Amino acid sequence: MFHKEGYKIIFISLVSFVAAIILIDEFTASIPWLRMTLMLVVLFFFVMILQFFRNPKRTVALNESHIIAPVDGKVVVIEEVFEAEYFKDKRLQVSIFMSPINVHVTRYAMSGKINFSKYHPGKYLVAWHPKASTENERTTVVIENNTFGEILYRQIAGALAKRIVNYAQEGMQVIQGEDAGFIKFGSRVDLYLPLGTKVNVKLNEKAVGGKTIIAIKE
Repeated sequence: MFHKEGYKIIFISLVSFVAAIILIDEFTASIPWLRMTLMLVVLFFFVMILQFFRNPKRTVALNESHIIAPVDGKVVVIEEVFEAEYFKDKRLQVSIFMSPINVHVTRYAMSGKINFSKYHPGKYLVAWHPKASTENERTTVVIENNTFGEILYRQIAGALAKRIVNYAQEGMQVIQGEDAGFIKFGSRVDLYLPLGTKVNVKLNEKAVGGKTIIAIKE
């Protein structure tokens, strides 16, 4: 199953793949090793496009006392920071870095009401750069529920990501684990949680979007 944000690119890639195979077959028929090499290269890039836009179905165990991973990737930051855009106070930041081979669907980390949603144009620094969360292209979304109060998540474009898709709109009621958007070609998501929230993951741990429990409210 593929994400709807990839339909157009997948179609263009399929047409390009077929055209490339026909041309390779026509112009390299007399050089079998070159013909096979070029076909494998073209096939590799087509498969990479397909895997990037995959959207695996995942059953989410809804729990208002849990913050779940919004994306697949590796936990690269767990620290107290000053969040300057919305809260303007200290929060617990948990960041997940996505490589190009990860699933890039963004899911809602908890159920609740969208209180804030804003897009920021910006740079395309590598996603793990310390200034990426404040200088790169990004979206900021705040969700509120009765258990955690407000939490903020930020979709951040990386060096390759050229488009962030954000479905959250202010006033919406959203459900934990549902599709919240997509980030194309490498990126990062930052979560900002209330101080005192019990973190359930460790640095460098692999997170699975919609499955891994990032934090718990006791």
